[in-house]
Amino acid sequence: MTEHRVDPTKLTDLIKRILQHAGCEAEEAGIVSDHLVEASMRGHDSHGIVRIMRYVQWLGTGQINANRQIRIISDLGSIIHLDGQSGMGQRLALDALTLGIKRADEHGLAMIAMRRAGHIGRLGAYAELACRAGFVTIQFANVGGSRIVAPFGSSEASCSTAPIAVGVPNPDGDDFILDFATSIVAEGKALVAARGGKRIPDDAIIRGNGKRSGDPRELYGDTIESPAPNPRAGNGALRTMGGHKGSGLALACELLAGAMTGNGANGPGDAVFGNGHIIIIVDPKQLDDQQGFGASVSEYIAHVQASRPEIGVDQVMVPGDPERLRLADAQRNGLIVPGAVLDGITALADEMQIEFGDLTRMSTP
Repeated sequence: MTEHRVDPTKLTDLIKRILQHAGCEAEEAGIVSDHLVEASMRGHDSHGIVRIMRYVQWLGTGQINANRQIRIISDLGSIIHLDGQSGMGQRLALDALTLGIKRADEHGLAMIAMRRAGHIGRLGAYAELACRAGFVTIQFANVGGSRIVAPFGSSEASCSTAPIAVGVPNPDGDDFILDFATSIVAEGKALVAARGGKRIPDDAIIRGNGKRSGDPRELYGDTIESPAPNPRAGNGALRTMGGHKGSGLALACELLAGAMTGNGANGPGDAVFGNGHIIIIVDPKQLDDQQGFGASVSEYIAHVQASRPEIGVDQVMVPGDPERLRLADAQRNGLIVPGAVLDGITALADEMQIEFGDLTRMSTP
């Protein structure tokens, strides 16, 4: 497997120009490109740069649309219902979070329910932003029109990858950032594996015949060699993580972020593509009558990190630690990119006649 160390700054600039060529205004292209590259730098390749080929395809077909803004459906002060109008998801989710933080600052608690957002990317990014502002956040998402995951005991897809995120600010250290898809792997990880990246587990996919597999071709079928493979073209489906418990979380995401937002859960029939997104934002100061929240968070995280590791583990980590380590490495040494992914991005740039230099040469700080 060929890999390259790429300059994140140069790659971000190139992806931004690709998005601008595809119709996004500069600010929107910057938000999306920053999100994609940072997702890859933090180790979440499934929501990173590999997505750019699919975004360009979607922009070309109208599946997502450039330069759309959130539309307020209803505003009850601490509860706001939004329509993303099938725009670029990272921009919409950032605007929704910003609005939610403002309302939580006013009311102590806010809930944002958004439907019809384009792919919003890594939920953890929004949890990190909320924590930096001092707020706790709980998030649920579904992907309407993306019926690619089979619940526990089933060999038939009837839900999306349905991610969940929780962020708890740590005033004296690194924040607690829990972010995971409720499938064994996110669909993007199967896409990365199909492009020569890290293999997915041998039981991550369920075939149509009920047997388990780790071959991405079971998911993408004959489209696997195309620039933007279709995860519904094969006979297989991703499996939910954690047995019946993980499956229950996946179905909860479909009901909360899908049914409750109006985005739609992934039942029978083909829904319009789009993310449903629930963001619950809490100001912990409103509950901290003893002025001990920050110290309690810091002490507990430090206690867990200092606990005795099991055999084969160097250090006990809490959610958010692995991402911070990967980010620091990518900042120092460059982002590791599978050769097929880099080739796909540069081929896209060549097709658009966008000039770029040597992406593997790190800039001098």
